[in-house]
Amino acid sequence: MPRSRSLRIPAAIAHPVRLLPLTFLALILVGTLLLLLPFARSGPGSASFMPALFTSTSAVTVTGLTTVDTATYWTPAGQGIVLALVEIGGLGIIALATVLGLFIGGRLGLRTRMVAQADMHVVSLGEVRPLFRRVAITMLFFQTVTAVVLTLRYRAHYFDDVPTALWHGVFDSVMAFNNAGFSLNSDSIGRYAGDGLIILPICFAVFVGAVGFPVLAELFQEWRTPARWTIHTRLTVWGSIGLLLVGAIAFLMLEWGNPDTLGGLSVGHKIVSSVEGGIMPRSGGLNSFDWGSVRPETLNLGIVLMFIGGGSASTAGGIKITTFLLLAYVILAELRGDPEVTIGARSISSGVIRSALAIALLAVMLVSTTTMLLMLMTDVSYADALFECTSAFATVGLSTGITPDLPAHAQSVLIGLMFLGRVGTITAASAFVLRRRMPRYHLPEEQPIIG
Repeated sequence: MPRSRSLRIPAAIAHPVRLLPLTFLALILVGTLLLLLPFARSGPGSASFMPALFTSTSAVTVTGLTTVDTATYWTPAGQGIVLALVEIGGLGIIALATVLGLFIGGRLGLRTRMVAQADMHVVSLGEVRPLFRRVAITMLFFQTVTAVVLTLRYRAHYFDDVPTALWHGVFDSVMAFNNAGFSLNSDSIGRYAGDGLIILPICFAVFVGAVGFPVLAELFQEWRTPARWTIHTRLTVWGSIGLLLVGAIAFLMLEWGNPDTLGGLSVGHKIVSSVEGGIMPRSGGLNSFDWGSVRPETLNLGIVLMFIGGGSASTAGGIKITTFLLLAYVILAELRGDPEVTIGARSISSGVIRSALAIALLAVMLVSTTTMLLMLMTDVSYADALFECTSAFATVGLSTGITPDLPAHAQSVLIGLMFLGRVGTITAASAFVLRRRMPRYHLPEEQPIIG
């Protein structure tokens, strides 16, 4: 009896760095096909291709930018597809498959671990199995708690029946923790503006989701002993808190008297909305006010916060807070004339510094280039184009309102940005230029003039 041959992945795409983007592309394709089915659209017939592709990409990359109104364009079944794509995309399709394999007693192969390692930025292959187990538990815990809190508030003050309140609570909790900006309301969370019992739990879930799973795992064990935290956890925790405070205070000061945002609210509601203004640009995407109506200075603040993003191996996008702070330490070391870059009692390797520089420069190049493309393709202003491109690349989901009116080719630019922002600039670039072998020689050094 002939032996059956198992399906093997071609060697050209089998490397984890190449396999990771392909898995996300496959999930985007599946999501697009599902959204094209007649039952997913609330109107007559099936959805158009571009809205389905854009929504699927935005959901898988946990962004939240939309070209159609999620509340009215999609049926509850279509909204359920969006929710499922966000949940899978937030965890990472490879991470999800790994966690499922763990719970059913499956074994992890070396290649599977390497793919998961590339997606979650785990340093050691031995950390993958316990980390994924904690990831699943962590996501379920925070989403469940947030859903319960929101459901109780929705039922008490906004919806007359329990099923509607529960559906909104579950949907918003998943979007918040996964840092996706989809909403079942046409005005996002605008109807809840200033309601601290809704805005603050959503902001908390966004903040926790943007910290990153490795940091959450370490904090669970060492939260009482900050002196024992790793450099990565220190940078992520203190950097996230610092950006939250700076963003919220700056937003409050800039928008205090703006009648289109905070001007008509009470002091308490202004504070609640300013907390939202400091957290949501970090990758949350939900908004209780119109970002198209903020002051130009506030718009620039949002762009900076979006570009920095959240923690590594989290549902947030951007260049990541660790990259931003590491580059700040590099500048500080250069100004001081230090031979090494040090943080606390640790020195940072040149390889990590090179990666941080590459990520930041690639991000600047992508955002600036696509901003110019958007301006060439349309008649939108520079500020709106830059905000929209930064939001897409950083997988934030905030918008000044121009995305639905963009032509299809301009929306395709945003689709590409969302994809690159999710899989990572380094992963996407390395997928095509990856060396099979390390060079066995070292060329003579030369020092060009810098500055």
